[in-house]
Amino acid sequence: MASSCCYKKKISFSSSYIIPIFVSVLLLIILSSSVSPVDCTTNSSENRRVNQSFRPDKELQRLKKIRAHLAKINKPALRTIQSSDGDLIDCVPIDQQPAFDHPELQGQAPLDPPERPKDYETKNSTSRDNSEDEIIQLWSSNGESCPVGTIPIRRTKEEDILRASSIMTYGRKTKPIRRDTSSSGHEHAVGYVTGKQYFGAKASLNVWSPKVTNMYEFSLSQIWVISGTFGNDLNTIEAGWQVSPQLYGDSHPRFFTYWTTDAYQTTGCYNLLCSGFVQTHARIAVGAAIAPISTYNGRQFDISILVWKDPKRGHWWLQYGSALVGYWPSFLFSHLRNHASMVQFGGEIVDSRTSGFHTSTQMGSGHFATEGFGKASYFRNLQVVDWDNNLIPPPNFRALADHSNCYDIRGGNNRGWGIYFYYGGPGRNIKCP
Repeated sequence: MASSCCYKKKISFSSSYIIPIFVSVLLLIILSSSVSPVDCTTNSSENRRVNQSFRPDKELQRLKKIRAHLAKINKPALRTIQSSDGDLIDCVPIDQQPAFDHPELQGQAPLDPPERPKDYETKNSTSRDNSEDEIIQLWSSNGESCPVGTIPIRRTKEEDILRASSIMTYGRKTKPIRRDTSSSGHEHAVGYVTGKQYFGAKASLNVWSPKVTNMYEFSLSQIWVISGTFGNDLNTIEAGWQVSPQLYGDSHPRFFTYWTTDAYQTTGCYNLLCSGFVQTHARIAVGAAIAPISTYNGRQFDISILVWKDPKRGHWWLQYGSALVGYWPSFLFSHLRNHASMVQFGGEIVDSRTSGFHTSTQMGSGHFATEGFGKASYFRNLQVVDWDNNLIPPPNFRALADHSNCYDIRGGNNRGWGIYFYYGGPGRNIKCP
């Protein structure tokens, strides 16, 4: 029906029409006093806000599932610490951490530390490797700490999960990562040993903040402890530092862990985002930002990572600097219940090729290995753990860069650094189109 302010019609005014017309005019006056002219043709901003508050059923169901998942992985905290980088660190009772949701861990308490591997060297390689005070994370840089009996856990927020393609893929590597092909979008520059039985690995690696060009890519530097084939039975334990905008929502380098027992298909996750890794240390937050970091032609800061298999109980333990962070129970794995068949050290990036050419995501410092100390990223003092729980230099060590025009690697051996290598690169360049 046309608006009363725009429509006219001739009417014969008999006395029978007077009262109805008067009532109609009165109603129009009342309505016009409460509704602006714009409201004749459009909704008010108030109505728009109300309409926008209603979401399709699918979206509401997704949000409901996300909040249920958050309630599962974010455990009740005795204290929450606000980090300068925006993280919320929850101090969770150690026996209420996500690992103890696993059926084989329910009702148990964290294990006592095992015997650590015996170092073949007579003296420590650096004071930083063995000084817990040197391990700084942004959340604790102002002297903050969690109460006794709790562990610090980075809180997962709703927006963290919304950045993932689904709840099921959040916190997981979504593509199989193979070291024998270049077709997966994952590119590597690594040093490795294979062909024997390995019971752990150790190295010091310097920390950078490489540029990652989009949310669907990452750049990391880590140790891999591997067993099985590169098929569906691949077992890995991984630890190091990474920049992952999709996972964390920023570009800070962060200390991280990962594990899988079926080639990244359905098992495993980053950090404490599923039941698996058992954290025992009260001052290290897995997934939290590392500080300080190395600068080009400036000071270099490295972290020490050690992963090894407890020869008595069979669990795989993680040490960060001198801090014994926690362990992966042996029952999580198939092949790694026994030993590793390969150890790798080095860098990895994802090239999503969203623009049709090679990514400019950097590996390591973003500079090639040939630039050397202070400019290129490095691993030093590489060691593996043998059958008798000894740390030894990796035998038959090899190096490989599967896209050497984009990211390369160059190794060496000297008295101060033992077996070492420089690695990394800028990604897209004249030789890497």
